[in-house]
Amino acid sequence: MYETQTISQKLKLFIKILIPILVTQVGLYLMNFFDTIMAGRAGANDLAGVAIGSSIWVPILTGVTGILMAIPPIVSQLLGAQKSEQITYVIRQGVYLSVAISGLIFVLGALVLTPLLNNLSLDPEVRHISKYYLVSLGIGMAPLFIFNLLRSFIDALGQTKTSMIIILMALPLNILFNYIFIFGKFGIPALGGIGAGIASTVTYFISAGVAVFITQRKTPFSDYQIFSAVEKPSLNAWKEQLKIGIPIGITIFFETSIFAAITLLMSAYNTETIAAHQAAINFATLFYMLPLAIAMALTIAVGFEVGARRLHEAVTYAKIGISSGIIFSAISGVLIFVFREHVAMLYSNDPVVMSLMQTFLIYAIFFQLSDGIGTPIQGALRGYKDVNTASVIALISFWILGLPSGYLVANFTPLGPYGYWIGLITGLGFGAIALTIRLVYVSKNRVR
Repeated sequence: MYETQTISQKLKLFIKILIPILVTQVGLYLMNFFDTIMAGRAGANDLAGVAIGSSIWVPILTGVTGILMAIPPIVSQLLGAQKSEQITYVIRQGVYLSVAISGLIFVLGALVLTPLLNNLSLDPEVRHISKYYLVSLGIGMAPLFIFNLLRSFIDALGQTKTSMIIILMALPLNILFNYIFIFGKFGIPALGGIGAGIASTVTYFISAGVAVFITQRKTPFSDYQIFSAVEKPSLNAWKEQLKIGIPIGITIFFETSIFAAITLLMSAYNTETIAAHQAAINFATLFYMLPLAIAMALTIAVGFEVGARRLHEAVTYAKIGISSGIIFSAISGVLIFVFREHVAMLYSNDPVVMSLMQTFLIYAIFFQLSDGIGTPIQGALRGYKDVNTASVIALISFWILGLPSGYLVANFTPLGPYGYWIGLITGLGFGAIALTIRLVYVSKNRVR
């Protein structure tokens, strides 16, 4: 990051930061995308098993990732305030915190996973696939969280292209490992959906190893010598990161867990409906990577300007990011509508699944505009370190408005499973409006 003087310079720098983040996010999501597609090719039960497993895993993953997203605003503001000497300590403590969180989640998972799956109305084979898909992913939690922490550090320094290179290396490896473990190649037995979890874990270990090597050996990251010394874990340092990270993680958890809850409620329907719902969510979320990337770029840019006390410049970056999100989300909606039939053919050969998925995708179009507004605004607010209100908005939007309204429509109207998607649209719309009001309030009060 560096100081800019004109709007054109800001736009150029913003794009320079954004594009690698977007490629990285798309690459990360394509891992899940190919997990789902390749598991679907193994069979409807494998697709449904991965769908249920993902519905449990993704809220945990994104919630923890949200906690680790405290790093970009902290590092960006330290850079803007020219206090870079404090960054090494922050990142080291973040690595320790990542390992501690992964250990805690693994223990909790061992205690609750089997009872949770047993309480769902699932076919025995689907339940078996879900369980061991999650067990496989759990083994890779620590390297995954360490990678996400180091990636946040790399991006906060403005070196987003480095994260992109790591993911572009990891993605083809993940596809290769999927091919080996799902379908049984090179002497490995065919493991179906469970193989997708094993493939992801192997990829997590490789990605974390590469990230550690780069941050220790390559400039400008090597200037901080993150892994050259061992410090005593500091609960005070953890507290400072958690003070920002927990509200971010809670916000993301509320957002993603609503999708998980709806997928679990979908277990009341047949396997084809579960598969079609998850496939549609999987594809629609691919388009969500753009506003998410804009949000992450805004956190870096706004945080840098706020740290340097250039508050009018922070507002300008926010306007650039939100405008971009609206434009590109409208384009995404058009693309989903035009290519929905072809997309359905990618996920399944089952005509029932394909038909249901095309209808789900029509509803997904309405997600796009709300995401294009609300998600970038969250990124801007994180740049200000204003994170608590967003978590309250997420709770109200999704769990007080979205899920109850979706349940009512799904169970008391002819729309059935599509009613849950109407609930999602309701929650996203309310959230976008509330977040807009909050950003206006925060930016005006900071500038005064």
